[in-house]
This record gives sequence, C-alpha cells and structure tokens, in this order.
Amino acid sequence: MSPLSRPSRFRRIGLCVATGALAAVTAAAPALAADPQPVDQRGEAAVSAPAPAPASDELSASALQREHEARQEAQTQNQAKPQAPKRTYKGRVIAKPYLLLRDKPTRSSKVVGSVKYGTVVNIFCKTTGDNVDGNNRWYLLTDGTWAWGSARYIENIGAAPRFC
Repeated sequence: MSPLSRPSRFRRIGLCVATGALAAVTAAAPALAADPQPVDQRGEAAVSAPAPAPASDELSASALQREHEARQEAQTQNQAKPQAPKRTYKGRVIAKPYLLLRDKPTRSSKVVGSVKYGTVVNIFCKTTGDNVDGNNRWYLLTDGTWAWGSARYIENIGAAPRFC
C-alpha cells in the first residue's frame, strides 16, 4: 500500500477533531438561534415555557423526569406570581396481582418496580409503545420513581392523560 493511499495519523486526528467540532456546533445551534427573551410592559423578562424537546422512539422515564424538574425549577425561579398547578391525571391499577413498571414503554425493558392491584397512581403523560393485549398506550407514573406502566392495566379516573 502506498503512503498516499493510507491516511496519516495526523490526518485521522484532524478528522476526529473536525467531527467533534461539527457535533458541538450542531448541538449548540438551537440555543444560538433562539430569539431574544420577550420583555413585558415593566421592562422585565417575560416568563415563557421552554420549547418541548423532539420526541424519540425510546423515551426514557428518567430523561422525562429531568426535563419536567428543569421546567418546574425554571418556572419557580422566573415567575413573578404563583400559578395554579398543572392538571394531574389519576388511574387505578387493574392488573392482578400487580402491574410491572418499566424504565421504557416497551415490554422488553428493565423492570424497575411494581404496583398492587387497586392502587390509585398519578400519571404524568402517555405515549405509544409496545402493544399489550391490543393496547399500545403507556403511562408515565410519577409515584416515587418515574416509571412506565401499560395503559392496558391502568383504568383512568377522570380525563385521559395528555401525550408526552
């Protein structure tokens, strides 16, 4: 093999550095392109909710929990007056003897806990995932640990949860 056809060590290092720089710029571009924060009549920065992150095929409960906590923290730090809490959703577990909770809305994901039959649970949001007995909806539960439960085995109490 001739020396011209094989990349040199410096060329490979340069390519790695350029790839890393491109990845960093791509990640920072949305923040750099954001509009300046609007100002209200008193000249103070107006409070606005952050834009939702793009949805992914594999929704991690811990990632959604961190996003929710970051939004709550930003709202409490920036708000001038208290707001009513967001609507909460509730459901009752109808799986006997218990419902397995998972770290992703899939049947093959890691089991992180369980909830007994008849327990009333708090639901943060819903998404689509693996089909369980004809139902592909999954609920993100906020009781103690954030985990996913199949909507097939959770009966809504009141309104159906919003999508994540």
